[in-house]
Amino acid sequence: MRVTRALIHLDNLKENIRQIRTFIQPETKMCVAVKADAYGHGAVQCARAALEAGADFLSVATCAEGIELRNAGIKAHVLMLSLCSPDEVDDAVSAEITPLVFDSEYIGLFSDSCRKQGKRNFAVHLAVDTGMGRIGCLPSEAGEIASEIQNSGVLSLEGTATHFAMSDCVSAAGKEYTALQFRNFLQAIDSIKSAGINPGICHCANSAATLDCPQMHLGMVRPGIIVYGYYADEVSREYLASAGKPLELRPVMTVESAVSAVRPFASGKFVGYGCTWKSSSDTNIGVIPVGYADGWFRRFSQCGVKIAVGGKNYPICGRICMDQCMIDLGNSCSVKRWDKAVLFGDSSDGALQTADDIARLTGTISYEITCGISKRVPRVFIDS
Repeated sequence: MRVTRALIHLDNLKENIRQIRTFIQPETKMCVAVKADAYGHGAVQCARAALEAGADFLSVATCAEGIELRNAGIKAHVLMLSLCSPDEVDDAVSAEITPLVFDSEYIGLFSDSCRKQGKRNFAVHLAVDTGMGRIGCLPSEAGEIASEIQNSGVLSLEGTATHFAMSDCVSAAGKEYTALQFRNFLQAIDSIKSAGINPGICHCANSAATLDCPQMHLGMVRPGIIVYGYYADEVSREYLASAGKPLELRPVMTVESAVSAVRPFASGKFVGYGCTWKSSSDTNIGVIPVGYADGWFRRFSQCGVKIAVGGKNYPICGRICMDQCMIDLGNSCSVKRWDKAVLFGDSSDGALQTADDIARLTGTISYEITCGISKRVPRVFIDS
């Protein structure tokens, strides 16, 4: 196995879910997001761990992601949050992957497929656009669309959903917009009920709302990034503690490598493509076999992102290459070839920075950091 690998602590994932459970009522269902290969952590293994920890539903973004779970023998409810193409509808129906529907055309595609395959009472969830501006019917259309689902003769309205745009923003404006979306959603639910139809499991709470908006939990919550050990933007560890709702999450992924070479460098020598870094004094350069093809992106170069070796952080020097990067070990260097190097993750693995730390330094979010770790990096699953 490569020395560059991602350790996936399934024990941390399960403990995170247990901690999240303390924020919701026992009867409230939990739908754990395992889309995008479980945010880069490994969908099948994380799905199994989530179900062991008490998840009721799993969510994916694509039909192929759902089929991967089915092929692995996972029989739990799988909710598909994005739209599939007409060519994928038959596969989704065959695999019992529950779609979000919201218009006549899409309802027709699934209805036709169900009839062709002899399916009855095929579960769908109605998506309502309450202010995200992505997918979903308008709240005023919810009753009418729910009637179309019921009148199809083959589909069953198992749930009704919406998605928040600003629930991870704790400013007054952010909270006000989330409250507006929630009111819109309740109006949509009322219109479905007024049409004489049961809206099913109503769900809108993503990671941030799961932790910060208990009144919005309804029938099910949909935690995502918090399952993997990272807080939802401004709904941070510090914010939750100040609100009297402390939560300690543990990163599930640690990315580690090793020092493949230690090279003495004289003052004034250049390192890396473009000669963007020059040693200002005699030093030692460590070479780490990880680069942007692994998801250790070129933009991480010389911006404050570091790599930990032996309990100390060392700065990246020069541009990150496709397969390697370099760190400045300093003149008095105790680092040896094949010493472990830790890029980010759980402190128990020797990490001195998290995906959140890297995200702050590079103007993004932790989701992108973990999702970016490529398939070239083998995943090692740990479950105590």
